[in-house]
Amino acid sequence: MGRDSTGKPKSEVLPGTLEMLILQTLRRRQMHGYGIAQLIRQASEDVLQIEEGSLYPALQRLELKDWVTAEWRTTENNRRARYYCITPAGRRQLDVEAADFGRVVTAIARIMTPA
Repeated sequence: MGRDSTGKPKSEVLPGTLEMLILQTLRRRQMHGYGIAQLIRQASEDVLQIEEGSLYPALQRLELKDWVTAEWRTTENNRRARYYCITPAGRRQLDVEAADFGRVVTAIARIMTPA
């Protein structure tokens, strides 16, 4: 992991985890893209920061796979935004991805544990 211009560690999402993080966030409740990014940032205590250039293409991929649906609504600030909702197929996919991720994390932890 590199550092940004201020010397702070860059907050990078591990490859292959962005869609899983979005689905998990939407499992909590329906929300718009900005809200998804904010919740991930807050829940990770500012470690993970999702940029718009990554978030919206990922949301489009999830829609194409029928793992999320979206509809236009008015936000609490009286602006129009697309609100995303996880589908039953998205919930099933999240369960698969979370289990796979758990196995990888466990394997990495075994390697990182001093002998």
